[in-house]
Amino acid sequence: MAKQKLIIDTDCGSDDAMAIAMALNDPNFEILFFTTVSGNVDAKRAAYNTLMTIEHAGTYQPPVYIGCNQALLRDMVFAHETHGLDGMGDIGLKVKSLEVTPGNGVLKILEALDTHEAGEIEIITLGTLTNIALAMRLEPDIMRKVKRIVAMGTAGLGTGNVSPVAEFNIWQDAEAAKIVNDFGVPLMYVGWDACLEDAMLNEEEINRIRESGELGKFTIDCNKRLMEMNRERFGALYLDMADPAAMAAALYPECIEECDHYFCEVDVSNGPSYGSVLVDKYHFSGKEPNAYICSKLKANLYKEYIYKTLGA
Repeated sequence: MAKQKLIIDTDCGSDDAMAIAMALNDPNFEILFFTTVSGNVDAKRAAYNTLMTIEHAGTYQPPVYIGCNQALLRDMVFAHETHGLDGMGDIGLKVKSLEVTPGNGVLKILEALDTHEAGEIEIITLGTLTNIALAMRLEPDIMRKVKRIVAMGTAGLGTGNVSPVAEFNIWQDAEAAKIVNDFGVPLMYVGWDACLEDAMLNEEEINRIRESGELGKFTIDCNKRLMEMNRERFGALYLDMADPAAMAAALYPECIEECDHYFCEVDVSNGPSYGSVLVDKYHFSGKEPNAYICSKLKANLYKEYIYKTLGA
């Protein structure tokens, strides 16, 4: 069978790196290229981190294109406290030989969709939605050729991680998220809640991955800052891996436990709920559902997929 073609859009920080390595090691999928966007770090640094991850994955080497360096309307607020100043735990990791491919990431997305049949390409987003929103504004008819967009974003059915109600990827550029949310193509959000509770990697599981080989060591060590932060938050060693959860949900849907279709809308008002996504769980609005919300994974299957794709 032909491999499903993917474009992965990323603000590559340390949890993105694990997710990207997983995708590069799944033989059922072909990543056409990566595009980078500012979020955890700026888009240029995200491209550098993506190249570094491709080198460590040791499979094939899709091109990496830099996309939007700014949100549509707001100033960027990077996640240095979570992923380090370099996005990769500040442990001195460097790219050996790969380089960014010339070309604009947004235009490359449009070019790929335009030259493929409708429904051939899925887009997986691991960061803010600025690139995707801009592509939709530039060429809406071309963007309607996408098979599906799977986005790590929203608080799911739970609470936020950057405000009581908002999740970082949506909050960073809620105006872009609103464009994507309202556009009308098949859309699945993998919420922040999907990587919590039993889905978090505990100390034993972290050590299993780290001790499995060079790739496992890379994907754990680059999360050094997140592990330090989680010791303070949870009182023990845990990794809540939002982007790997989204990647697993996209590429291995057997691991999904709860995923339903809802009417969703993004709050772009200038107030405390900015960046939240209203999920009409009980259908009060009477409006047709426009997005799936994946809010829980089968932890055992999800973790087995991580082990399998990382060689652990």
